[in-house]
Amino acid sequence: MHQGNHRDHEGAKKLFELIKDVKIAMMTTADPDGTLNSRPMWNNEADENGDLWFFTKLHSPKTAEISRDNQINLSYADPSSQNYVSVAGKAEIVKDRATIDAKWQESLKTWFPKGKDDPEVALIRVHPEKGEYWDSPSSTMVHLYGYVKATLTGESPKTEVKKVNLA
Repeated sequence: MHQGNHRDHEGAKKLFELIKDVKIAMMTTADPDGTLNSRPMWNNEADENGDLWFFTKLHSPKTAEISRDNQINLSYADPSSQNYVSVAGKAEIVKDRATIDAKWQESLKTWFPKGKDDPEVALIRVHPEKGEYWDSPSSTMVHLYGYVKATLTGESPKTEVKKVNLA
């Protein structure tokens, strides 16, 4: 897998800034028959290279799906600030205990009551390839102004939409 720095591409800085405080990402994987499955995943901050990490149970439907087809999509939404991000990339299952120890947080005991030494604890590492973000002004006054402007002129408020190549 390509190990380059995903943060070096045009638009990447803003994309990673928009997702860093979003606590939950929806991860979409594909069944063998092509059916798409999405589930909420606790979002850890991206590492220094821009890879995204998620804790998982080693034996789960999502890990089986990633083993068959490692192309996944992550969706991030922060409605309070009107920011939305989609990231497509390749996923891999990581069982390295040192990496698990380094990324472990005690709050994860909610999902892994036996702690980080449970043999079922693993990580999903996502190598982003493409991203897209929608960044809108977030203040109530700006939205109110946008609504009035749209009503009077038929023009939508401005939203920044940017496609980002992360590979």
